[in-house]
Amino acid sequence: MFKAVLFDLDGVITDTAEYHFQAWKALAEELGIDGVDRTFNEQLKGVSREDSLRKILELGGKFEAYDDESFAQLAQRKNDNYVQMIQKVGPDDIYPGILDLLKDLRAKNIKIALASASKNGPFLLEAMGLSSYFDAIADPAKVAASKPAPDIFLAAAAGVGIPITSCIGIEDAQAGITAIKAAGALPIGVGAVEDLGTDIALVSNTNSLSLELLTKVWENK
Repeated sequence: MFKAVLFDLDGVITDTAEYHFQAWKALAEELGIDGVDRTFNEQLKGVSREDSLRKILELGGKFEAYDDESFAQLAQRKNDNYVQMIQKVGPDDIYPGILDLLKDLRAKNIKIALASASKNGPFLLEAMGLSSYFDAIADPAKVAASKPAPDIFLAAAAGVGIPITSCIGIEDAQAGITAIKAAGALPIGVGAVEDLGTDIALVSNTNSLSLELLTKVWENK
């Protein structure tokens, strides 16, 4: 039986991905960079703020135009905009099925950790009233590499003191699924086959996530 579940945040627990997209699009437009549309945004899902900004600047051929200080200022500008957008997030924004899953995991003494690239993870969990369910929140600022590297999932597993091979990771982005596989945990994807692949367990929406489903996937791995 698995001993811990490592959750992504954006697109799994709640939908803050739209706010990220709008904030990045606004920044790109300020910088005169075209092409940050929903298709391009798929490359940014699950990726750190710095790596996302790097991709956008490279898209516009402007990466070399910014030194470390100005790069950091751009990243902060995007985050300030995003943080303003998410102030209204609350319990009603929790995705269907997630609260029941967290309660069932807690009842079975299965550890719960957040493995998100979002530095705003603690704020969002608190805003939704979910902080008490999480035994650990991996700090994306303290890992060497962001998704698709495995670091954040390894940190989340370490945070709850469970071997990574005894963990399930839940993700909605390809970068996150790749990270879970690289870490050595068992991935479950939320989304479509064309986005996440055919070699993992998939659900089309979070309402299908349950302790029963996770147990079945684990037993059939």
